[in-house]
Amino acid sequence: MYMIKEMPVNERPRERFLKYGRTALSERELIAIILRTGTRSVNVLDMASSVLKRFDSITAINGCSVSDLTTIRGLGPTKAVQILAALELGRRLYEERHLLNRETLDSPKAVYQFMRLHVETKTQENFYCLYLDTKSRLIERVKIYVGTLNSALVHPREVFRHALRLSAASVILIHNHPSGDPAPSESDREITDVLRKNGEMMDIRVVDHIIIGRGRYYSFRENGEY
Repeated sequence: MYMIKEMPVNERPRERFLKYGRTALSERELIAIILRTGTRSVNVLDMASSVLKRFDSITAINGCSVSDLTTIRGLGPTKAVQILAALELGRRLYEERHLLNRETLDSPKAVYQFMRLHVETKTQENFYCLYLDTKSRLIERVKIYVGTLNSALVHPREVFRHALRLSAASVILIHNHPSGDPAPSESDREITDVLRKNGEMMDIRVVDHIIIGRGRYYSFRENGEY
């Protein structure tokens, strides 16, 4: 095994970053920079390789807990936190850019692309509402509930309280299926029906209910359930 300091200078991740810029580096090299150092038995590039091999993709790593990451040889809680903190900054940057640009959420696919990085890897069901103005531009995203969904727990009062506060013209319902299969359950259909009817009474349109699985989604609107 060789240490980073034994590598030619022009092959070391930090030096390559400084010379060629961030986009020239591989995911392995970027993770190595975040980790900073290896251990006596594992150099930092090999540790980065082990992370990518174990979890397969950046999206999968983003869904990990600290304890998941510390199963990697040489990777303790401090290094696990460094990785997850860096990924969280990336997620917030992505989100901030969309919010600053007043993302127009005028199709189920646009909603899916906007929300997938945020909910796709969650291990519990998360129920969100996206509140829109009259031009279908995002005003605010609000997390309403975390846990197994049913109509008794996702209450219309909570959903439409935020709509009134924000003077929203419409709302899109979003939740994830941790199983990865976005097909709606009977409970999902019941929640959708209850909230849609309450929205009609308040003149706040429920545009769609989108369920996000792993790499795919189900739109009630696209599937003619509206």
